[in-house]
Amino acid sequence: MLGRMGVKYDAFKVLISTILSARAKDEVTEVLAEKLFELYDTAQKLARAKQKDVIPIIRKIGFYNAKSRNIIETSKILVEKYNGRVPDTLEQLTELPGVGRKVANCVLVYAYKKDAIPVDTHVHRLSNRIGWVKTKTPEETEKELEKILPKKHWQAINNALVTHGKTICAPVSPFCSKCPIFKYCKRNGVGRSR
Repeated sequence: MLGRMGVKYDAFKVLISTILSARAKDEVTEVLAEKLFELYDTAQKLARAKQKDVIPIIRKIGFYNAKSRNIIETSKILVEKYNGRVPDTLEQLTELPGVGRKVANCVLVYAYKKDAIPVDTHVHRLSNRIGWVKTKTPEETEKELEKILPKKHWQAINNALVTHGKTICAPVSPFCSKCPIFKYCKRNGVGRSR
């Protein structure tokens, strides 16, 4: 999503777009983030925004009340604590409202070109389904994948798993008949497939 949006190198836009993307379709996030950035393209501008002005822009995204509050509060912290810049450490990023490990890792990977694995629901599900890991949480999955995957391939593998999870390896009834890695997959947790 981020590469297609043209926000790949702008840490602020990566951060805000990724906060908005939680539990939302990429296509919706892209359109609404672009509209938001037409008015609020810096932390300084968004920090001065009123929630009542941001909500109509992002209303089509789920959890728009919480997300609007979080992106405004995050922007205020960026201005007050970091002079408008987005921090480049996992620890500092996860202190921001609405920023968990996945969002923080997306910022590290896409804005700062650092090695990280932004484990979302697809990466967590597929890593367990394939049999690479046996974990209960995305954070556990992240730590295990860091141990077994070569660092130079983290981003490519992460991107491939996200795409594969969205298109073929659905949570319920995956398209195993179309899966290019079917013969390597342990199919953990797969009851019914197509």
